Amino acid sequence: MSANFPSVGDRIVHKAFPPVTRHRLALYCGASGDHNPIHVDIDFAKAAGFPDVFSHGMLVMGYLGQALTDAVEPSRVRSFSTRFAAITQLGARLTCEGTVTELFEHGGEKRAKLALTTKDQNGEVKLAGEAVIAV
Repeated sequence: MSANFPSVGDRIVHKAFPPVTRHRLALYCGASGDHNPIHVDIDFAKAAGFPDVFSHGMLVMGYLGQALTDAVEPSRVRSFSTRFAAITQLGARLTCEGTVTELFEHGGEKRAKLALTTKDQNGEVKLAGEAVIAV
């Protein structure tokens, strides 16, 4: 983010990630301790009615958090919240964005509220949320 005070409507978060791969999901299983087979075992996923394995929701949230802290120094993040909107399929190419929706002061500190989204290559929202940052 620039040193200038942002305006409502400014996009200050924008980061694209490589496609979600089986390897990435396996690595995330190990790192997170979430070994739910729905994310790594194609036979299990198909038996559950899905065409293939799919991403952990928290992995997608991690991508959004990384995009936020790449754009805004982590010490300036006052809050970060999300809600899951749709399953992220294997191969999805995710793009995370954050746009200023409100400017305000809190305790004498200038802050901005950001609307956050993570979308796939088809524009489908996978994760939505908001953050409040000091500006």
